[in-house]
Amino acid sequence: MPNRLTTAISPYLLQHAENPVDWYPWGEEARRKAREEDKPLFLSIGYSSCHWCHVMAHESFETEEIARLLNAHFVSVKVDREERPDLDQLYMDAVQAMTGQGGWPLSVFLAPDGRPFFGGTYWPYPARGGMSGFDQVLVAIARAWQERRQELLDQADKVVQFLVESGRGVGEPGPEAAPPGPEPLAAAEAALRQAFDAQFGGFGQAPKFPQPTTLRFLLHRWRHSGNADLLQMVATTLQRMAGGGIYDQLGGGFHRYSVDRRWLVPHFEKMLYDNAQLVPCYLEAWQATGQEAFARVARETLDYVLRDMTHEEGAFFSSEDADSEGREGTFYLWTPSEVAEVLGSERAATFCRVYDVTASGNFEGKSILNRPRLLEEDARAAGRPAAELAAELAESRAALLAARARRVRPGRDDKVLLAWNAMTVDALARAGAALDDPRYGEAAVRAADFLLGRLRDDRGRLLHCWRNGEARHPAFLDDLTLLADALATLHETGGDRRWLDAAVEAADDLLARFADPAAPGFFYTPHDHEPLIARKKEYLDGSTPSGNGLAAWALLRLGRLCGRHDYTEAAVAALRAGVHVLERTPIAAGQMLLALQAHLH
Repeated sequence: MPNRLTTAISPYLLQHAENPVDWYPWGEEARRKAREEDKPLFLSIGYSSCHWCHVMAHESFETEEIARLLNAHFVSVKVDREERPDLDQLYMDAVQAMTGQGGWPLSVFLAPDGRPFFGGTYWPYPARGGMSGFDQVLVAIARAWQERRQELLDQADKVVQFLVESGRGVGEPGPEAAPPGPEPLAAAEAALRQAFDAQFGGFGQAPKFPQPTTLRFLLHRWRHSGNADLLQMVATTLQRMAGGGIYDQLGGGFHRYSVDRRWLVPHFEKMLYDNAQLVPCYLEAWQATGQEAFARVARETLDYVLRDMTHEEGAFFSSEDADSEGREGTFYLWTPSEVAEVLGSERAATFCRVYDVTASGNFEGKSILNRPRLLEEDARAAGRPAAELAAELAESRAALLAARARRVRPGRDDKVLLAWNAMTVDALARAGAALDDPRYGEAAVRAADFLLGRLRDDRGRLLHCWRNGEARHPAFLDDLTLLADALATLHETGGDRRWLDAAVEAADDLLARFADPAAPGFFYTPHDHEPLIARKKEYLDGSTPSGNGLAAWALLRLGRLCGRHDYTEAAVAALRAGVHVLERTPIAAGQMLLALQAHLH
């Protein structure tokens, strides 16, 4: 029998609509049932392209034994982290405070009023690998709720106190404090130099994430300092990423992150926000170095988005799964015989040599396509002109892409998110101007019109997500800041004043409903948002840039474009509010660094 998720618009929630677990969406109905039946809430947060979310769903949420335990002892609530990032941030902070780690699926146990008292991420069922089984966890929590409830509620009160204090920015300087000077920029540069992997690019060891705001900070730092080392760090990273398995060598676009140091083995999901953020990195690197390969990657990435991730009305879908046919990465893997079947033996031999396709494989017996060497090195080894080899490889890639299209494609999350779409509009507008390709600019305009027209409530306020003709949830801080920034880019690249007017409207809404009236900086949720156990201010980047970093950047930009001193003052206040983060952990605040650099220069 279907559960209460059947009315959701989120594909992730709909995936669980026929689980035997009696799922509720987040809301008062679930909390009321928990109060009436004197049960704790079990909150499960994930997203549709999350591999381990699928694993836990198959192992636990689709099984009668786990459903029996959950339905008997808990009120179970499912949340899509992309649809409700406010809840995800809040309860992720809680789990990290309680356990020292986090991730998805996020599994949290709450009092009926929403206070968290225990949590974790993935638990297997049955127990294995030294981990407790999910059934064992449920039995232990249910027993503790009956026998040691006050201890759990005391723990919940401590967690809530931590969330409230951190959300209010305890540790932030007061309104009278001076804005940060150039010292955090130098500190961040020094820390990034120390963490840089000179051989394979990127920062630190495995797993490796692209970190686009960090790369853009280094590019902007190079532009002001002229220090060639900084440009080389960026160029090496972007070259290695584009040659690795994290990049889809046939279809374009980047996977989420690499599990190894070499960028070879990715987590195979593709997220719109990663690709939207990386395009400006490659464009700016091309502008800085003149290396045509960087422009090619930007084009191929945007072509992937326009081909595979675009709604018929112009907006952009959220993500593609890692899994197909029940296994991770299946859609993207090749064997020499599969390549030969498409290309013929002679061309297949060349392609396999260049793209590292071997009989033994590099991932579970098959091969992830990657480019261990530069084109010129492969051409010299083959005794062929580079241009001739490049032309042959382009034809081979096109043939293999057509063959791959006949495979079972990974699932796609087709909801439209305002923030991620705004990032993509910005990337397309920049690319259309930089590459002199009207396709990209036209796609940016079409998507922006969709966002401004379709993601609104009956009062005209912007909404966070849309799917199948229905928009839901009030816009968050990153929705408004990224939209304002993208609209400013459309105005600058196309000259149409209506985009600037719409950007000002978004910025005015930001100041009116998100600014902290008692201190500098901006909350992630608006003042009229549904009451949660705490309100959060973001200064550190996650998978997307921090809300306050985005606010500072967008308001600085609009303040200068429009001559609005209130925007500039609010931006500097946000930088002042985040100075404690910039001083302690500048390497984790790339968007704040970009905004600070823009302010100082």
